[in-house]
Amino acid sequence: MKIKITTVNIELTGAIQTYAEDKIRSVEKFAIPHDEEEILVDVEIGKTTNHHQSGDVFRAEANLRVRGKHFRATSEKTDLYAAIDDMREDLVRELSSHKDKTRTLFRKGAGIIKNLLRFGRED
Repeated sequence: MKIKITTVNIELTGAIQTYAEDKIRSVEKFAIPHDEEEILVDVEIGKTTNHHQSGDVFRAEANLRVRGKHFRATSEKTDLYAAIDDMREDLVRELSSHKDKTRTLFRKGAGIIKNLLRFGRED
């Protein structure tokens, strides 16, 4: 997994970088690549503006590319770490939803083929 982290309006510290990389690496088990494919993740974290002091001022965004598909998750929270956690949960939800959709389509097609073999026509 190749992770690229960029920051906006804040400085990237070692603690922030380590935390973000750990959270993104935990998503890898949900995104299964092809044999020779490498998962690419672009992460952008930072403050939305410099002049606001309260409210949802921290933002985390992830763009993940795997198997020719593009998944995106964003989050704005009052705490940077909470924004990263929420962004990770959104990314996992998107990946799981995509997996369920493809599985459902495959099963639907398999059911149609089974009916064709069993009865000789589609119902």
